[in-house]
Parts: sequence; C-alpha cells; structure tokens
Amino acid sequence: MNEQISNFNTYLQVSPSSALIAMSGGVDSTVAAMLALRGGYDCAGAMMLLHSGVASAEQDAQAAAKNLGIPFHVFDFSELFDEHVIKRFIGVYRNGRTPNPCVDCNKHLKFGALMEKALELGKECLITGHYARVNRDTGGRFLLRRAADELKDQSYVLYTLKQDQLSRIRFPLGGLTKQQVRGLASGAGFDNATKRESQDICFIPDGDYAGFITNYTGESPRKGRFIDTDGNDLGENKGVVSYTIGQRRGLGLALPYPPYVLDIRPEDGAVVIGRDEALYSKTLNAKEINLISVDKIDGPLRARVKIRYQHPGQPATVRQTDEDTLYIEFDGPQRAITKGQAAVIYDGDIVVGGGTIT
Repeated sequence: MNEQISNFNTYLQVSPSSALIAMSGGVDSTVAAMLALRGGYDCAGAMMLLHSGVASAEQDAQAAAKNLGIPFHVFDFSELFDEHVIKRFIGVYRNGRTPNPCVDCNKHLKFGALMEKALELGKECLITGHYARVNRDTGGRFLLRRAADELKDQSYVLYTLKQDQLSRIRFPLGGLTKQQVRGLASGAGFDNATKRESQDICFIPDGDYAGFITNYTGESPRKGRFIDTDGNDLGENKGVVSYTIGQRRGLGLALPYPPYVLDIRPEDGAVVIGRDEALYSKTLNAKEINLISVDKIDGPLRARVKIRYQHPGQPATVRQTDEDTLYIEFDGPQRAITKGQAAVIYDGDIVVGGGTIT
C-alpha cells in the first residue's frame, strides 16, 4: 500500500497537493480518498447528483467523508446529466445504434463539470476511484494506461480524456486489485468494504432500456418488421430501441436456425435477422475521435483495439483517414462490431486514443 500511495504521485512527477475526491458511496472512491489523505493530499469529498434514486448512495458517501474527516460537497448535475447522457442515450438507440453512457458521463460530468467545480474550490486536482493509471513520457506528455488489475481496468471508458485533464487527475487505485481495495477498506473499518457493485447502467438499474425510453419520452416505440438477409418478412418487432447488434434472446422468432440481430434500420423500422456467422467482420470506421499518446496517427499503426468494454482487444491496423476519422482493420474477423460503441486503441498498456464506431 505504501508503494501505491507514492506511485500515483511519482508517475506524474508531482508532489501532493489539494484535491477534490469524487465520492459515490462505494468502496473504490472511499479507498481512493483514504489513499489520497495518507499520501499527503489536502482533500475534500464531492458527490454528483445525476438522477433520482441516489439518496442511499449520497448517505454512504457523506458517511465515508465524515469517517475520513474531510469536508463534503454535493453538486446537483441532474440537468447536465439529462442533457449530455440520458438524451444522447435515447437518441443513439432511436438511431439504431448502441450507446455507451459511461463514456459520455466521464467526458461531460466527472471530468468536465466536476473538474470545473474542483478548480472553483481552489483544488489543484481531481481524484477518482477509477482503475486506470496516468504517467508522463520522457517528453512530458501525459499518458493514460491500463490498470494493474486487468479484470477491473476502466481505461476503455476514459479514452476521451485530454492532456489538460490528465494533468489534473489522480487514480490511486490504478496499481491495486479489487481484492486489495476491499482489504484496505475492511482494515480501515469502512462499512462499504463488502458493498455489492452494480453491473447495470446507473439510471436503468433493471436493465429495461426500451421501458426506460418509453417512460422518459412518454412515447411507445414504433413497431417495425423483422426481415432476413434476403428481405423476407419474418414478423413484427417491438421497435428498434428494443434491440442491439448480436442479440439472440427475446426475439420471439421460430426459425430453422438460431436467429441473431445483424442490423437495425431506424429509417424503416426493420431489424435484420440472420445466422451467427454473419455477425463477423474485419473493418470499422470511427468518428468523434480523441488521441492521447499522439497528436495524429501518421501512417498505418499496429495496435490492439477493443470494440466494447468486455472485448479483450485484438490485433489490428489503424489508419487516420482525416482529422476526425479512423479506419481500423483487424487481423481476423470480430463478432458484432456495433455502431455507437467505442473503438479504443492500445499500444501495450498505453491508450493511444479512440472514437465512436460509425
């Protein structure tokens, strides 16, 4: 632990300073705050109110801050969350794509609005409980790296970070495993040491995306048709927001082969159905790109690319075809490359950058 306390400073070649700690009431942010305090930081905690149903989390975060003896702030970012995360989430689904709201929340809320609050409070940096690492190369450029715990690594959802943000971010948990974090929390007597982690999107805890969109908008999904790759009508679907590429369950189709969603066409409400082997492809284009380790990708770049959070990353050749477009060709076919998800490029454990699959 002592090594970890020093590492998240020495990697950046910085001395401890004043910090705002993003606290959610969970074990990760609590231990991050504890490590920051033990590392010599002058800390205050803060929780973002993003949507309804966070009262218990707010109480847990406030209790953790009290236990640590640090000031605690609550910032109501619900309008910003609604604008940048929820409305985008709905719009992307309606356009036949699959959104990644955690990427948007990190970009606009945690490392956008909350970082601005940190600076307004006179804090020099923002500390979070993300499992990732930041350091600097020999030229002084800030680099985002994978966490030591590969199973918990969150660098994929942090690829939108820019140099000025990275210079003010500290990730105390980057060199620890989840088991070590829980051990530190237990040893310090924190009540949340064994608190269960949510695996769902925070504002849709039941996982019913279509139901959430209906309740939010007050509009029932426009039903369409299932069709096969030859254009044959296979029956009525529930609306494009109810499906995602590669989906197998819940289709309600009796076919002579196991059916999968191959494509979603919002323009006519069609959901294209086919066999699993038709889901595999080798290329993708990505836009809304952000590069971290380089200013520009000059020429073909050999790297590993992840196309979703749980994807292990596969060898590929990456080309930047214009200022805001990447063309990626994998060495072998990848299953269910999905529009709306992020393609994130890695050189070893360094995040080169990424973009939204189009």
